[in-house]
Amino acid sequence: MRIREPRTTALLFNSGKMVCTGAKSEEESRLAARKYARVVQKLGFPAKFTEFKIQNMVGSCDVKFPIRLEGLYAQHGQFSHYEPELFPGLIYRMLRPKIVLLIFVSGKVVLTGAKDRNDINAAFECIYPILKNFKKK
Repeated sequence: MRIREPRTTALLFNSGKMVCTGAKSEEESRLAARKYARVVQKLGFPAKFTEFKIQNMVGSCDVKFPIRLEGLYAQHGQFSHYEPELFPGLIYRMLRPKIVLLIFVSGKVVLTGAKDRNDINAAFECIYPILKNFKKK
């Protein structure tokens, strides 16, 4: 099911649970979930809006400089996976906070797996000095 404002998509399950994706903020996600619950109620089902929980947040940014992924992989191999023949980005699994980062040569970074916005900010603050060390000359 989809709604236009906020622009999101929801998956509804037999168990009564719902997964809402596509919101740009925590507030938008909550609003969209409430709207979906209302649509389900209007269809005649006894839906209630309870147990709202954010399971996964995704953030993206551009560090504005190219990155030497081979060097990063060589020095941080225990945290990373890089096979350019299969996927163009380096997959970096940070332990604290427990976040997965997709790092691309272009300097674009995708952070995923966060439970809240602070985890994304903390992960970026951790990775940025490391990325600066692997800036292409």
